[in-house]
Amino acid sequence: MNFRRLFRHRAWACASFLLVLALAHPGPAAGAAPVGLLTLDGAIGPATADHVVRSLAHAHERGQQLLVLRMDTPGGLDTSMRTVIKAILASPVPVATWVAPSGARAASAGTYILVASHIAAMAPGTNVGAATPVEIGLAPRQPEPGPAPKDAAGAGQDKPPAMTAKQVNDAAAYLRSLAQLRGRNADWAERAVRDASSLSAEDALRLNVVDHLAADLPALLAQLDGRRVVAGGKVHRLATRGAALVEYLPDWRTSALAAITSPGVALLLMTIGFYGLVFEFMNPGAVAPGVIGAICLLLGLYALQMLPVNYAGLALIVLGLAFMAGEAFLPSFGILGLGGIAAFVAGALMLVDTELPGYGIPPGLVGTLGVASALLLFGTVRLALKTRRRPVRSGADGLIGALCTVSSVGERRPHEGWVQLEGELWRAVCSTPLRPSQTVRVVGRTGLTVEVVPVDPA
Repeated sequence: MNFRRLFRHRAWACASFLLVLALAHPGPAAGAAPVGLLTLDGAIGPATADHVVRSLAHAHERGQQLLVLRMDTPGGLDTSMRTVIKAILASPVPVATWVAPSGARAASAGTYILVASHIAAMAPGTNVGAATPVEIGLAPRQPEPGPAPKDAAGAGQDKPPAMTAKQVNDAAAYLRSLAQLRGRNADWAERAVRDASSLSAEDALRLNVVDHLAADLPALLAQLDGRRVVAGGKVHRLATRGAALVEYLPDWRTSALAAITSPGVALLLMTIGFYGLVFEFMNPGAVAPGVIGAICLLLGLYALQMLPVNYAGLALIVLGLAFMAGEAFLPSFGILGLGGIAAFVAGALMLVDTELPGYGIPPGLVGTLGVASALLLFGTVRLALKTRRRPVRSGADGLIGALCTVSSVGERRPHEGWVQLEGELWRAVCSTPLRPSQTVRVVGRTGLTVEVVPVDPA
């Protein structure tokens, strides 16, 4: 009896101890859905936008409770940024954008994505801001819009161009509306656009620009545990402490799209495609140059339609390639070729209509393609000149000097007969009598009659 009572006391003591441990260190909730993790590192482009959109769709299909977007970006294309933001706003799965690791940044387009997310977080040692739109084109930079300085007379000085003001006002209103939607600091959001204001992680948390400050992913998930988030018109209660992580890595489609939409690769594909088609037209039936050229040209055009292209630059590239191809057919003594090289280089330098980091065409690539095109051009011209100096080997002019055999001789006109020449019978005349099976040489032609002389006068 005493043994049973002692056993019960010890059992209750163990159960109480385990309960205290459970309350002190709560584990993951029973049946908690996993958390998705997507890393966005580098400039935001078409491949990044496609990866984010598809990852959000997969997170919803797999029933994940949250998608963490770990971000480190200097900015990106406006169209790609808006595609990502639209996907986040329409997502039934809450999105927590976390600027990490330490030393990372959410500049320019990254600021918009961070503010638009359901949950905004940063790691210590990171920064956010500088969301002023990058001026496009080759025009000189103008001062950003703002209160115009006044001179002694009180008159405002020169104002920025209307197009620049429209871009900045549109971006400021867009970021302010996103901040108001998420209940964040809308005034600072507008300053980030108009004044290119930037904040450290601690200042961003203090000014209500972000919601959390977390050094690593487990710390972030621990802070989000139990939080209620509205996404897709529903209230989601997060149970993220110790939840399983599912990482979305770039697949072959994302990698291929990222490679193709690189401006340098797009220019290279277009150049190869154009030359492939030119070589196919020069040598019909070669097949391989035409097939490779058509595929490369279509891939290059697909990449260009996803990039902010300057159509004047594209027209110069096409014109330059056409001039260099025409040099091989027209005797312009290099004028067409040199003009084509100049047009190609100028067009390549101004092809992509933006100054965003990561989206310019390297000058080294442009110079390499220009030199390669020049070498190919002058090699073709040299080969054409060398071929022109050679004697004619085919056609009617190629008959002069050819050896042939007399097939038959006229009975009454021994100076006339028929000769076998290149598989055909030609009427032949000679200053001396001909005899069958005699070898003669063609020295002239008049219409369908050739003039021959005996090879062996004896």
